[in-house]
Amino acid sequence: MSLSTASTRTCCNSICHSGSNSRSFSSAIISACVALLLSTSFAPSAVAEWYGDAQEKMGTRVEIQLWADDPAEAERLLAAGMAEFDRIEALMSTYIPDSEMSRVNRLAADEPQPVTAELFELLQKSQEISELTDGAFDITFDSVGQYYDFRRRQRPDALQISEHLENINYRQVVLNVADRTVAFSAEGVRINLGGIAKGHAVEKVIALLAEAGVSQGLATAGGDTRLLGKRGDKPWVVGIRDPNDEQAVFTRVALDDEAISTSGDYERFFDEDGVRYHHILSPSSGRPATGVRSVSVIGPSATVTDGLSTSLFVMGPEKAMELIGRLTDYEALIITDDEYFFSPGLSPD
Repeated sequence: MSLSTASTRTCCNSICHSGSNSRSFSSAIISACVALLLSTSFAPSAVAEWYGDAQEKMGTRVEIQLWADDPAEAERLLAAGMAEFDRIEALMSTYIPDSEMSRVNRLAADEPQPVTAELFELLQKSQEISELTDGAFDITFDSVGQYYDFRRRQRPDALQISEHLENINYRQVVLNVADRTVAFSAEGVRINLGGIAKGHAVEKVIALLAEAGVSQGLATAGGDTRLLGKRGDKPWVVGIRDPNDEQAVFTRVALDDEAISTSGDYERFFDEDGVRYHHILSPSSGRPATGVRSVSVIGPSATVTDGLSTSLFVMGPEKAMELIGRLTDYEALIITDDEYFFSPGLSPD
């Protein structure tokens, strides 16, 4: 999939989108980072019903919902979807010593490492987004990011950052298409797909459900959600958390067969001496990006919305709005401490 220029949108009752997928937004109260406000509308079959499961995976809460008329098949598909989350985590986690990602981080500076087609393609997509965003998205952020531990309230000091900052450069990840290998052009480079892997995972889970004949469902991993079809005969309604109040929602969005990703400074963080240290690092400084509280991106691919929400957070409102205005089918809402910005294809009611 390529990322290119934008279209014009029209509005419905709450944030708006173009053509058959109109979006609008308004304020509402609800808990959760991205909360699905589930419609009570009746679905296509009188004998079918909704089935769902939620578990802790990939360092966050993941959830699957689907509409089915066979309870046994629904349970089988829920289990298969959860297994897909496990498979992707086992492949891409930097916390699992024998994952493919961990092997690459250990050995790619010494010699090229062969990888699976799935990981290679996601690394290619990551580099595409890095180029698109002038490096605001950079999977080598972990060259410094590995020294942050938000649960233990630990952060690297200025010397540690200066020693490792030069290793944050996505161009130091060398992808050989012919051999399907990954190499690092410098010692000390370390990659982490935390800014794109969850979007990839929910996209894969939805593909699994669709291939099995499911026409309505969702998959969520943390702030990344991929929707399949509608919920009954109406759009899904998704709430985006107010970054200043965990018990409130800043807006709701009506979506149909799309993805939404939200990145916020309230997800993994600690405050120290009046400064918030959070997990969205600026590749240029090795420190948490400032000036933005949250970014939500809407579009057809959860892999892309995940990568873009991280990128736009780092870029800041002005550059982010300029970029999103050039991308076909992608929209964004950016919230700062005292104002918000929405892309040209969105409009408030």
